[in-house]
Amino acid sequence: MNTQFLAQAREIYPHALPHLFQRPNVIACGLGYKIRGNMQTDELSLIVSVEQKVPAAQLTAQDLIPKTVDGFLTDVVETGHIRALKARYRPAQPGISIGHYHITAGTLGLVVQRGAERFILSNNHVLANCNAAQIGDPIWQPGPVDGGTSADRLATLAEFQPLDFGEQTGECQIADLTARFLNTLAGATGSSHRMRPVQQTAGSNLMDAALARPVAPGLITPEILGLGLPNGVSEPHLGQQVQKVGRTTGHTQGVVQQIDVTVQVDYNGRTIRFTDQIIAGHMSSPGDSGSAILDMERRAVGLLFAGSEQVTIFTPLQRVLDHFGVEIVTQP
Repeated sequence: MNTQFLAQAREIYPHALPHLFQRPNVIACGLGYKIRGNMQTDELSLIVSVEQKVPAAQLTAQDLIPKTVDGFLTDVVETGHIRALKARYRPAQPGISIGHYHITAGTLGLVVQRGAERFILSNNHVLANCNAAQIGDPIWQPGPVDGGTSADRLATLAEFQPLDFGEQTGECQIADLTARFLNTLAGATGSSHRMRPVQQTAGSNLMDAALARPVAPGLITPEILGLGLPNGVSEPHLGQQVQKVGRTTGHTQGVVQQIDVTVQVDYNGRTIRFTDQIIAGHMSSPGDSGSAILDMERRAVGLLFAGSEQVTIFTPLQRVLDHFGVEIVTQP
């Protein structure tokens, strides 16, 4: 990859976002390799994601995506409808069903620690009910939709990064995040979230993340279901092959397709924007939200929070770890 060219693109393309967001059907935008004839090229492009492609003849000149933006190629890709991503395990481990007692279910992402204390890492909309929860609320494993009850209390909500909904209010009661691209992509369990093109959003969000404190230390293990212990942390990059284990689809793999993605996500009718996210190919379904994204050496690279029939959206993991002041646990 031409790193100088990538640096120039990162500097220029954010200025094009307001104009691209005004076009109908656009749901996300990021940097990636252009596709020609269903084959990935080595041409770095501005990828404009739409829920459904429309013939150019049916679009006005104002609605067409330009072939270039400030000298950089564009590529329009059809993403489809984006939606967020069952047994009882003791000790509980990453990759299984979990959730705040008022949502449906998401995925236990990773075991992390601050000093000697260990926590569960997942999404805000999985553990904190889209800001509606209180610190100390019970977290069930499995999640409520998978048969969890008060007898299955695994942890309590410890901390969460609030989602910026602006003036909008509400809760995340259905575990399903969907969206459309050119703004932000998301799919997750813990709320009925849909990504759709809109003109006004709340402030920008960098993550959908929360921590839960197990009610007893021996109730959790850092070993990812079917994969074993994570092997540290790494940064995601274009063309990288990645994998995850989630509550709904189990072990799946994908390839990083876009970086520096800005996308708008609909959380139960409340649309918010996420910036600096990552898009990989389809590797998740509703209920997989909160899953850890790993490279093929089991190094954690991201925290999954959204997706569609074509793509999966995640946040670079190091940002989440730095925010909470924690590190992933790599030993039993």
